[in-house]
Amino acid sequence: MGEVLPVKNSLGPGERMRGKVCLVTGGGSGIGRASALKMAAEGAAAVLIAGRREAELESAVEACQALGTQALAIKADVTREEDVARLVEAAIERHGRLDVAFNNAGFQEKRAPIEQQGSAVYDDVFDTNVRSIFLCLRHQLPVMFARGEGRIVVNASVSGVRNPNSGLSLYSASKAAAISLMRSAAMEAAPRGVRINAVSPGRVVTDMMLRSGVGDVSSVAAGLPLRRMGQPEEVAEAVVWLLSDASSYVVGHVLTADGGFLAS
Repeated sequence: MGEVLPVKNSLGPGERMRGKVCLVTGGGSGIGRASALKMAAEGAAAVLIAGRREAELESAVEACQALGTQALAIKADVTREEDVARLVEAAIERHGRLDVAFNNAGFQEKRAPIEQQGSAVYDDVFDTNVRSIFLCLRHQLPVMFARGEGRIVVNASVSGVRNPNSGLSLYSASKAAAISLMRSAAMEAAPRGVRINAVSPGRVVTDMMLRSGVGDVSSVAAGLPLRRMGQPEEVAEAVVWLLSDASSYVVGHVLTADGGFLAS
């Protein structure tokens, strides 16, 4: 029988990120922005928000600062290794550590049959949804291993578990790969004190979902057990739970926030 370790005291709602240095990729809008704000509301010491669109990043930073948290906008393309390295270096230089990371950046192709999708679209989808996670883990894990603790959440999708509809074959395949990558990394990292999990959103109203050509939102919502679409703030709750001590015995897990889609 292995060593019995004491369970860390779980902080209550409103302080689950207390004192933590957090990093969110794709944090300017949607689930990333909602998660950054939730981290701030839960007492994070600092939130570094990375993304490509400066105006959105600055807006998210201002919202975090209004909640009393230090925040920094970093324009970055997480498909580029030098940009990912710069994000982690910024956390170390400014705060001396990186406690939690939400690797959220994602890209969804416009809905079309696979024979109509080009190689450039394939590259965009897999670079953003898989390569960026690999690069983030590659640079985040060493600094967390050095301290013997850390928490990482990857943003996956129900599409990586069960493709909900046709026309998004590349997105679905990339999210399945992201889940597999997360699980393998989680098994490697857990013995060294770092927990890695994934959140798997379903029908959540974000700009990316709307750009993909989802069709009639009300019809989609009517097909879900809850009879409504999800909101980014609801997924952010799941993200923060996975990043908190409340989930201290959860490793390599895919937490689904889908309004009951996969169960139906």
